[in-house]
Amino acid sequence: MSSTLAGKRILVTGVLTESSIAFQAAKVAQNEGAEVILTGFGRLALVERIAQRLPRPAPVIELDVTDQEHLDGLADKVREHLGEGVGLDGVVHSIAFGPQGVFDFLDASWEDVSTAVQVSAYSYKALAMALLPLMGEGASIVGLTFDAQIAWPKYDWMGVAKAALESTNRYLARDLGPKGIRCNLVSAGPIKSMAAKSIPGFEELADVWNHRAPIGWDLADPEPAGRGVVGMLSDFFPRTTGEIVHVDGGVHMMGA
Repeated sequence: MSSTLAGKRILVTGVLTESSIAFQAAKVAQNEGAEVILTGFGRLALVERIAQRLPRPAPVIELDVTDQEHLDGLADKVREHLGEGVGLDGVVHSIAFGPQGVFDFLDASWEDVSTAVQVSAYSYKALAMALLPLMGEGASIVGLTFDAQIAWPKYDWMGVAKAALESTNRYLARDLGPKGIRCNLVSAGPIKSMAAKSIPGFEELADVWNHRAPIGWDLADPEPAGRGVVGMLSDFFPRTTGEIVHVDGGVHMMGA
């Protein structure tokens, strides 16, 4: 076993299936020596089953990031697994959702758009603040984005929500930096996950990578992105914050 995260305690949100980047991040983190706690929403029994497929079974805490009571009680629930006086060294935000209406840019309602922004962007700040009592100097918060510099085909208001997430990351890095807490995002290429199935026209969006990724990209392999997350959780980037690290096969640099 490697020891990049030896002795670190990491909370990972967004694990739903083994094809998710969050699952791979949790798996790599454990293999690198970390103790991992997961959160799940909705299909909690499924998350608990998936948690058993990690190298070491991980506890699962129920968390709806739009429910203030869940957020207010999160730190205490984490303490139940860590023990009193033990904190978190890292948090992985892998949460995004948009109703089907957000994938029609011109006709989307504000109700649908506001849901996408709250769940996909505001929750990054909300999660950080909920867990702030458990984090100290040297802690790292890592979120997952999908490059918001581009108006991607079919992605529509989810692209706007990701742009909001990327801006939120910069402001959070500014305000948590004096506490010694780093905030960074990993911008991954498209992955054929359960979340991808909810995006109309996902195949058209993903086809860009078949032609534009100079180092190649495997839509069925979330591990490279998971490794990117673990890299940003580690101590190898002690003064890197407010950054977006691209793990997308190089598509982001190819231009129009």
